[in-house]
Amino acid sequence: MSLEDFNSRILPVKSKMFRFALKFMKSKEEAEDVIQEVLIKIWKQQNRLGELLNFEAWCMKLVKNQSLDRLKSVHYRNQAASINPELPSENKNPYQHVEMGNSIQRVHQLINSLPDKQKEIIHLRDVEGYAYQEIADILEIDLNMVKVYLFRARNTIKAKLINAEAYGNR
Repeated sequence: MSLEDFNSRILPVKSKMFRFALKFMKSKEEAEDVIQEVLIKIWKQQNRLGELLNFEAWCMKLVKNQSLDRLKSVHYRNQAASINPELPSENKNPYQHVEMGNSIQRVHQLINSLPDKQKEIIHLRDVEGYAYQEIADILEIDLNMVKVYLFRARNTIKAKLINAEAYGNR
């Protein structure tokens, strides 16, 4: 496999891989390190690429595994990580910007409070747009469990948002 072939297969999925790694790592630099390591693994296993049924799902699985390995490492546990959600830049007055920022931050907090599988699945489905079967392949779980986890995650977030609105607790 030539470098051009490698790039033509990797470039379409690289940004998805980065966003997925960022969900785990919470730091741009750490996510970039994960992607770098995954790209090296993919390059070293280039002879396997022809036998893969879903290249993109395989890449995402590598990102997940590498991210989890990195999170388990002692080095990562000693570092503090933070997340800074970006606000959409539409024509809004300052009050609306703050309100939108608070809402986005609240949704991020609710997603981050979910159990790990639910968090991974809601990201893969609602952010990355993967099909249910692709998510099942990436996470190596049953298709029905993907649907159950996603349903539970969405219901939990919905219930907490409705509850916060009802009591004015944001």
